[in-house]
Amino acid sequence: MPSVSLVIATYNWPAALDVVLRSVRAQREMPREVLVADDGSGESTRHVVLAHQADFPVPLTHVWHEDRGFRLAAIRNQAIRQATGSYIVQVDGDMVLHDQFVRAHRRFAQRGSYVQGGRCLLDESTTARLLRERRSVVPAFSRGLRNRQNAWYAPWLSRLVRGPRDPDRRTRGCHMAFWRDDLLAVNGYDEEFIGWGREDSELAARLIHSGVRRRNFKFGAVAYHLWHQEACRDRFSANDARYAETLRERRQRCRYGLELSDAELRV
Repeated sequence: MPSVSLVIATYNWPAALDVVLRSVRAQREMPREVLVADDGSGESTRHVVLAHQADFPVPLTHVWHEDRGFRLAAIRNQAIRQATGSYIVQVDGDMVLHDQFVRAHRRFAQRGSYVQGGRCLLDESTTARLLRERRSVVPAFSRGLRNRQNAWYAPWLSRLVRGPRDPDRRTRGCHMAFWRDDLLAVNGYDEEFIGWGREDSELAARLIHSGVRRRNFKFGAVAYHLWHQEACRDRFSANDARYAETLRERRQRCRYGLELSDAELRV
């Protein structure tokens, strides 16, 4: 089984990050390490990480860069560069994890593939209650769960699920997993993606073009997505056009990624 580096992306929502880190503490099987990929949050987020670092059961690293707008691709790359595990499981900092989450990913991992995970959506009132009470446990039959089937933990069913095989349909970077070697081969995330949208689908496309197949993971690595307002999408059209170029050219590597940093891109 692979060694797992868990990468948690966050931006200025320390209350949510606190609950997510509590859900990591509750794992039946811990990852090798946790890296918080912070897209320029303020001091409140740093204090949350510091508080957890004091007695976290595995190494917890705060990976931060300056806030210069939405640069999720760049901060994820920065965390991946620092990761030491052979397998990268990434979630967003608003994804509360079932206590079998890491164990399920380790057992589902398969060479030659990346994983698209699912999520169970929580409504606004349930989210507010979890944050207020700082609770990380969400019973599968709680009120306030949308698409409730994604809260079912039934790992024996996971290998029967097929789902989409392309990089577009239901691709969500909030819950994915990759072999680190595969990410290095395609140069990771394209750091020319600025603003919300398409950086995850574009990475998936390059992986598929390079021969890495998609596997969809349901009923195993259960995660609960906290409710929030949608992010600004004013860069979506430009990002979508860049994604279309990758599809048209069957691109396998990006120019500015793990090997060329965001700092070099801006020179």
